[in-house]
Amino acid sequence: MSHALDLTAPGGAHAADDNRDRRPSFGRLVGVELRKMADTKAGLWLLAVVAIVTVAVNGGVLIWGNRDDLGFSELLAMSGVPQSFLLPVLAILLVTQEWGQRTGLATFTLTPHRGRIVAAKLVAALGFVVGALVIAVAIAAVLTPLTGHGWDGVTVAWLGRVFLAIFLGALQGFAFGALLLSTAFAIVAYFAVPMVVSIVAQVWTSGTEKLQWIDFGTAKGILYDTAAPTGDQWGHLATATLLWVVVPFVAGIWRIQRTEVK
Repeated sequence: MSHALDLTAPGGAHAADDNRDRRPSFGRLVGVELRKMADTKAGLWLLAVVAIVTVAVNGGVLIWGNRDDLGFSELLAMSGVPQSFLLPVLAILLVTQEWGQRTGLATFTLTPHRGRIVAAKLVAALGFVVGALVIAVAIAAVLTPLTGHGWDGVTVAWLGRVFLAIFLGALQGFAFGALLLSTAFAIVAYFAVPMVVSIVAQVWTSGTEKLQWIDFGTAKGILYDTAAPTGDQWGHLATATLLWVVVPFVAGIWRIQRTEVK
């Protein structure tokens, strides 16, 4: 007798159940998160703005700036300014879109392991950062022959520090998004925190030295300098990173794991 359905064959039901219950691979989850950013108008426009602003900033500096003071390091640092503002917003959108667009129920039902979803979002966010940095490096490399300084001060260590600065900014945005689970609140908090610290530093002049240990913006900005940071500067960066990236990230993951999905 022929079997009309494979499910009637020995082990057929178990095989079907195995295929049905098999969870998606981590690579597939990352691909889904990458595609989500291009599928939404906000994400698509943000990606376009990152590329356009990077080109515009470098072009404007090359046209109206003093070419005698420009080189690869200056051009790449200029690209890092808009990217340091826009890429964290992209990371915030990635981690908050499930909660702001009310798609979390479908996402976490199809893949009930929330930790894997959050990890996929983080990898996707860092993937966008790498892509943006590659574009910035390519633009700076193309424009460098038109400047006067060329490749002065460019080292592998310095490039690594620039990449680290952009990565830390994106991680901070991701951490704030995970903690607040609201796109608007996370973006406001991300931009308001350094502003408040800067205001306090201007008012509390006697505490400037102490604020260096919690001023994440200033500590991170040192990484763009071609001169290697001192031991104290690395200490400032480590302490500020712990306060503004690690703590909200851990608290955000804890909240995502326990927040009811509606």
